[in-house]
Amino acid sequence: MINRRKTRRIRVGNVYVGGRAPVSVQSMTNTDTRDVRATIAQIRSLAREGCEIVRVAVPDEASVRAFRRIKSSSPIPVIADVHFHYRIAIACAKAGADGLRINPGNIGGEARTLEVLRAARSGGIPLRIGVNAGSLGKDILDRHGGPTSKALLESAARAVRLCEKARFRQVKFSLKASDVPTTVEAYRLFSKRFDYPLHIGVTEAGTVFSGTVKSSIGLGILLAEGIGDTLRVSITGPPEEEVRVGWQILKSLGLRERGPDFISCPTCGRVSIDVAGIAREVERRLSRMTVPLKVAVMGCSVNGPGEAREADVGVAGGRGEGLLFVRGKVIKKVREKEIVAEVVRIALRLAAEKERSR
Repeated sequence: MINRRKTRRIRVGNVYVGGRAPVSVQSMTNTDTRDVRATIAQIRSLAREGCEIVRVAVPDEASVRAFRRIKSSSPIPVIADVHFHYRIAIACAKAGADGLRINPGNIGGEARTLEVLRAARSGGIPLRIGVNAGSLGKDILDRHGGPTSKALLESAARAVRLCEKARFRQVKFSLKASDVPTTVEAYRLFSKRFDYPLHIGVTEAGTVFSGTVKSSIGLGILLAEGIGDTLRVSITGPPEEEVRVGWQILKSLGLRERGPDFISCPTCGRVSIDVAGIAREVERRLSRMTVPLKVAVMGCSVNGPGEAREADVGVAGGRGEGLLFVRGKVIKKVREKEIVAEVVRIALRLAAEKERSR
């Protein structure tokens, strides 16, 4: 069992972060924020996938005006992501943002950072201070010889001092780099010194394939060590994919439950049914299910019956057919072409029963 690090608790809209709150899943829109309709549509799509907090880029005054409308129509809390322009951050605070995200490396120095902190405190708005390896202050880079984990820590520690100077406590931190070892070590160092909640992620991690691998390793290490109160998987691709991967990471570590836990075999020469095709189609048809169920699609008699028996619904493949299990019991044999429909039908029935019993 993972022993999570104890942190302070803050609230972003209706979502608690830190303390005893579950690790929450975040993402960020990639629409033009000024296109209100497209941005709201994407936020709703993300929410359907399980996104609990969404971040929106706010680069200019037109985006601030759009942000007001986006915030009022969003089904989940919306954080304004602001770089370079501290007055934009203050305007977003006045616009009722559920949270602000600023980067101490580019927001404009101590005086301007303090102004943002005071605006956030005045509006009761939480703040994320996001330290990134790609935008550290020149003095810090010179002192450490580059964007090392200790350089990230120094930048974050400097921001902590500013928050405490402004008597502002509703803050969480992130310390991100694009490589896993630097990111992990930076978070470890911060965790040893401070009890502020942490938003974790490996920034600019890459495409869907490489970004998923990097994020799974980096976030998996941190979460297994009890570090992390909210997360984002950074992927160059559809933001919905970030949410799906984030949930899968949490589910794999037993930290959250949402939707099916899919089990399928890697296949070998003993397999006599299309395990890969069946598994993909079952997963696709159940992708919107939110009730946690274990679903197994197995290909042969070696591990198939055992895994299928332990699932809520599972199938162990034979020659052109499958043995169907429901909660440990064999209920019938089905022909290969009927496996997908039967597994999906039973999974939906079990999910409905589970939902009614809650």
